[in-house]
Amino acid sequence: MIWYHSLNKPFLSPPDAVFIPVWSVLYLMIAVSFFILVTTQSAYSKKMAITFFMIQMLLNFAWSPAFFMMKNIGLALAIIILMWIFILLTIIAFFRHSKLAAILLIPYLLWVSFAFYLNLGFYVLN
Repeated sequence: MIWYHSLNKPFLSPPDAVFIPVWSVLYLMIAVSFFILVTTQSAYSKKMAITFFMIQMLLNFAWSPAFFMMKNIGLALAIIILMWIFILLTIIAFFRHSKLAAILLIPYLLWVSFAFYLNLGFYVLN
């Protein structure tokens, strides 16, 4: 974390203590959303929705190692852009099966939008 704290931070960077509670709530909402999707009766195939979900989760889990371990802000920026796209695709695909499952992912998309702003700011400033 010494490296991270040495970086020039973008305006509106929250304190470190904000991230754990926010991500905890978001991961809970993501899990509930996925549970709702897989348990909802639907006339449509869920294959595409589950595929989008898995891709965005893989991207989510790839972001931290790219940013913090590899210290590659540009790679992390590319990952977060793809993650945002796949979260949006996931929301759209979930909506077809369950409006509630889709709605539960909206705060996640909003937070990742903010995280994109932060990542872009780190990229530009450093």
